[in-house]
Amino acid sequence: MEGEDELRKLNGDVEDDDPLVLSSQALAALQEFLADQNKTVVASTPPASSVDGGEDSDKVELVTEDWRLSQFWYEPETAETVAEEVVTLSSRFSGCRIACIACPTLYVYLKKRDPSLQVQLLEYDMRFERYGNEFTFYDYNEPEDLPLQLKHCFHIIVADPPYLSKECLERVSQTISFLASPVDSLLLLLTGDVQRDRAAELLGVRPCVFKPHHSSKLGNEFRLFISYDPGTRLGGLEEDS
Repeated sequence: MEGEDELRKLNGDVEDDDPLVLSSQALAALQEFLADQNKTVVASTPPASSVDGGEDSDKVELVTEDWRLSQFWYEPETAETVAEEVVTLSSRFSGCRIACIACPTLYVYLKKRDPSLQVQLLEYDMRFERYGNEFTFYDYNEPEDLPLQLKHCFHIIVADPPYLSKECLERVSQTISFLASPVDSLLLLLTGDVQRDRAAELLGVRPCVFKPHHSSKLGNEFRLFISYDPGTRLGGLEEDS
């Protein structure tokens, strides 16, 4: 079949002198895929009275997920809930500074709710360079390779490590220590439930009842771990079993 022949060619199962030729249908599909990687998608979010954006106040623009970078955006309800919690916490601090480590969805929702918030996005994907001086390139493999002006100056840190590995969480924990204000800081960590014990050991965080969800239905159960008592917000802290 034509499709099978083309798949063999794409996988290199051809002689060296065989020309690689795609059918018009396959070429159109490839062009559509490449175009989709660069387009901006619009995610509908529940109306929020605190967001003032005119006719489009219920829309939040997000770039397309890049699964090669382990990018999985939050469902709107999750993004709104975490953003609301961060905004609530920010009122505790004068001149509050917020760091979002590898969670660009939250950055966008926070700035939508309150453009005046001081939020720094630390992210590997250079597409987010569009956010100007609120973007800092971040590679978790170099956890402290960051501008010195970011050291120990954030009151609230939200982190979503890109991988569910021990190494990744340990290195992100180093970044959190680098960024956190030594006087008073709060941490929200979004990661898989499989990291529960390790997160408690490294960062002293506990899971809350609220459970985050992603637009791409992931097989791993994710949790929101926090370093403080939220009271009844987020459903409260989960009781020890």
